[in-house]
Amino acid sequence: MEFLPAISRWIHLLAGVMWIGLLYYFNFVQVSALKSAQADGSAAGISKHVAPRALFYFRWSALITWLAGASLLGANFGNAFLLRPSHAAIGIGAWLGTIMLINVWGVIWPNQKKVLGMVEASDEEKNKARRVAFLASRTNTMLSIPMLFFMAAGAHGAIYFQ
Repeated sequence: MEFLPAISRWIHLLAGVMWIGLLYYFNFVQVSALKSAQADGSAAGISKHVAPRALFYFRWSALITWLAGASLLGANFGNAFLLRPSHAAIGIGAWLGTIMLINVWGVIWPNQKKVLGMVEASDEEKNKARRVAFLASRTNTMLSIPMLFFMAAGAHGAIYFQ
């Protein structure tokens, strides 16, 4: 067994678990917890200490997951992204993961920096940023379901895609 693909697979798996785990944490736990915490005036702890740290791991685990996945595709990277029949299942998963990565770095993170006060923004800009980040995060949550299916199908269910 070659060590580089094995290491890439473990990095891809571990970073992917962290990425999707944090995505689900944000969407299923933190959003509703922040509403409750804002109601009783205790939201500062979440938005000042928890959210920035979670977002750090969230965005970097997304990038590491994508890079390790690209490494695993190796010479088949083009076949996957061009959705050639031999790599269509993993290619769909890779495209969904790519869209999600772009959402993380290009939409969610820039808007969360405004919401958390890391970048100056008016109250109106913060409210708009909050909504945009929320919608992009919910989009990623929905995309994660077929993405996980196709990523697993690429390795374990190829019979369904031949």
